[in-house]
Parts: sequence; structure tokens; C-alpha cells
Amino acid sequence: MQARLELKSVRDVDADAVVVFAFEGQPPALAPAALTEELYSSAEFQGKSCQTALLYRPEGWRAKRLLLIGCGKPEEFDGHALRAAAGRAARLLKERRVSHVAFAAEQPWRSAETVSALVEATLLGAYDPDLYKTDPEKKGTPLGSVTVIAEGAGEELQAAVERGSILAECQNFARDLVSEPANRLTPGKLAERARAMAEQEGLSCEIIDESRLKQLGMGALLGVAQGSEEPPALIVLRYSPETESTDHLGLVGKGITFDTGGISLKPSEHMDEMKFDMAGGAAVLGAMRAIARLKPSIAVTAFVPAVENMPGGKAQRPGDIVTTLSGKTVEVMNTDAEGRLIMADTFTYAQKLGCTHLVDAATLTGAIVVALGHVYTGAFTNDQEMLNRLLEAGKAEGEKIWHMPLDEDYAEQLKSPYADLPNIGKRWGGAITAAYFLKQFADPVPWVHLDIAGTAWTEEAKPHMAKGPTGVGVRTLARLAADWQS
Repeated sequence: MQARLELKSVRDVDADAVVVFAFEGQPPALAPAALTEELYSSAEFQGKSCQTALLYRPEGWRAKRLLLIGCGKPEEFDGHALRAAAGRAARLLKERRVSHVAFAAEQPWRSAETVSALVEATLLGAYDPDLYKTDPEKKGTPLGSVTVIAEGAGEELQAAVERGSILAECQNFARDLVSEPANRLTPGKLAERARAMAEQEGLSCEIIDESRLKQLGMGALLGVAQGSEEPPALIVLRYSPETESTDHLGLVGKGITFDTGGISLKPSEHMDEMKFDMAGGAAVLGAMRAIARLKPSIAVTAFVPAVENMPGGKAQRPGDIVTTLSGKTVEVMNTDAEGRLIMADTFTYAQKLGCTHLVDAATLTGAIVVALGHVYTGAFTNDQEMLNRLLEAGKAEGEKIWHMPLDEDYAEQLKSPYADLPNIGKRWGGAITAAYFLKQFADPVPWVHLDIAGTAWTEEAKPHMAKGPTGVGVRTLARLAADWQS
């Protein structure tokens, strides 16, 4: 979708629809006063969050439609309210097969940050995971272009429009990957998609195959893969800045392309959603695509261990013991706690390649959903400064992240009489013990773990977003790299 900036009057913009933001108790000054005052006085439209009023052929305007979109109380207006309103407008207009939509970016809330967020939210709101639908009537018509109207502004907002477009396109790229069914996106196919993206964006790409994984000694990763006919792959993408970087950021994304649970088989209900278990890997790939375009000053290497977890005749069993790349041994008490196994080996490999800081994104535990629901991503860390960097990036990009504990007390749950540690603790605090397991392989480098199991997809459509994958993490990870100060 094309995104551009217009510095003219909102009345002079030729578009299929112009969107004006409205607040409770405040008819928007840009819209025709006679129309808006009547809407407000009749209570037909009051400016409440995501409330809409669509007007046709407003007098004196070049646009075919005027859409008022509610943003709630003006004193509560923030990035989240802006994103929700813009996404809702995009979805409503897409349903009406609008091709060109323009948004009025008004003072006093207009800034580079809000303009970027406006473009992001529009492109994200217009997304539908309907690649495999064949009926044109049931397949959405994509928006062709979005314009930000900023009368009186300078050309400096053009960079914000471009940045918002980049981040949204890369997030939608991640959503496309997560939407793919497991028969069409095996570990090998995911590696092919990553290589094609890397070639397109100028990133270096290495695919480490099963033979090389055995030579390296990644016993934990290979143990998960051995039950599947599909061979595993470790995807490694590298971004090198123009000037030398002392810090080296490693991004690790869980890439289980389908998770049956292995021998510890999952219930059949909702198992179809386990094609989403590579959402962390997709987020990392989407972030790398954005990083390649934004060109930050820090070196970034991404790692996506791509594996299928199946209950085949060669599958690992509860009670098996594997030796990780670090040399530590792990007793596999539950084969459905597989993500932490593939990531443990990947953490060690990332450090061997010189990564000085690590962030991972993984649909790791159902326990994080119990703790935080589907609103916040859980964050765990061994380094408060590193976490602060990430939380600032997430706040700037409108992604909600909550700091979770990682005390030594939880180590008591990770003891095995047969190996250095088991791959699962007791029932309570499961998201924490999973993170504590990962910490054993992340130390000593500064590290943040993002458990996105509750935020990687939505089970129901929202007013501003389609049902399905969200692409969570892409913007935060890209922002973390872009704003990095050594």
C-alpha cells in the first residue's frame, strides 16, 4: 500500500474518504459544523472510542466521503487511542471497498511519532489473513493508498510517514508467515522465505541444516526435531551497520512451525492454532526486514530455530536426557515444553557468534496467558538496564509489555536427580520457571525474554484488527535497534 503526505487543506484532498478524528463533547473543527453539531446534539454520534459516522459528498469537499471516528475523552487521548481509531477506520472503509483513504492529522496532537503511528495503524487495520480464500465476495479488497493530511506542517513529517509504512509492512509480513498452514510452511519452507527476504533487503543469510546442527552439538534442538519427518533448520540473518558497532544485538525467535506437543500430546481442541507457534520467529524476521530498511547503528543478528514437534516413532520421550550446545544436560520431563529446548541451544550459539545482548520472542507458555491475559506480553530479564531499553521501545511503539519476576527462589523447581536441570517445573508459576530455564543459557549477557503466547494472535476480530496473528514484537524489536545508544 502506498503512503504519502499532503500539506494542503483537508477540503482540497481528492480521496475516496477523508477521516477526521472526533472527541467526546468536542465536534471536530475541520468537519462541516452544521453536520457535526446536529450529530452531537442528537446523540447519534458522540465521539466515543471507535464510534463512527459516515457522511457522503460533504459540501465544498473534493472527497467522496467524510468519516468521523471517535477517540473518546480528549484528556485520555494517547497512542493506543489513536491506533485503535485509525485501525477501526481502515477496517470500516475497507469493508466498503474504499481504495484511497486520507487522514486529517490535526494540531495539537500531530507530531512525527503520532503520524508514524497513524500510518502503522491504518496498514495494520486493513490487513486480513485471507490469502487462501478464492471467493472474491468473501476476500477483502485491499486499500490502495493512504494519505496523511498535515496542513501547515513541514516536509519533516514525510520521514514519519515512510517509517510508519515500513514498520507496518514488516509487521504484516510477519503476520503472513504466521497465517500460513503448517503443510505450506515447514521448517524448510520457512528457511526459504527467510532467505528470499534477506536477499531482497540486503541482509546476509545462513541456513544451518540438520547435518551441521549435529556437528555443532545442538542436542536439545535436535531432540525436539527427531519425531518429525521434516528436517530442522537454524536460520541466521545478519545486519551490519555502515560504521563499526561495539555492541552486537542478538534476536532469537521461537520457530516451531507446528506443535503437537510430541509424546506429551496436546488436547485436540485448538490444536489447529499451533501453526502459530512460530510467531516469535516471524516477529524476529519481520523486525530484521524493518532493521534492514531503517539502518540502525548497531550490528544485529537474528536466529530462528525452525523445527516441527511431532509424536513420530523416533520422537523423544518424557525422561530422555539431551546434551545442549553449552554442555549442560537436560531431562525432558515434558515434550510439550519444547520451545525452551530449541532456544537454549540457540542462545549459546548466538553468544559464540559474538552477540553482546540478547532478546528473544516466543509463544512459550500458556501460564503467561493465565497471568496477563491477551493484553500484555510478559517480559523477563537478567539485566534491568536492558529491560529498560526494551520497555521504552515498546511504549514508543504502542506494544504493551509487563515486567515479570525472575527470582532465585524459582530455581528450586528446576532440579533433576538425573541431569543438570529438567525442562519444566511445577504447575504454579510456569511462565517464570520457563524463563528461569532460559536464563541458564542466556547468562552472562544482558537478556530479555518476551513471552508472547497471549498476544501473538487474537481468537476474535477486534474493531481495529482482524482475527488471527497480530505480528506483536516486530515494532518493539525494530525500535530497540533503531534507538540503540552504545
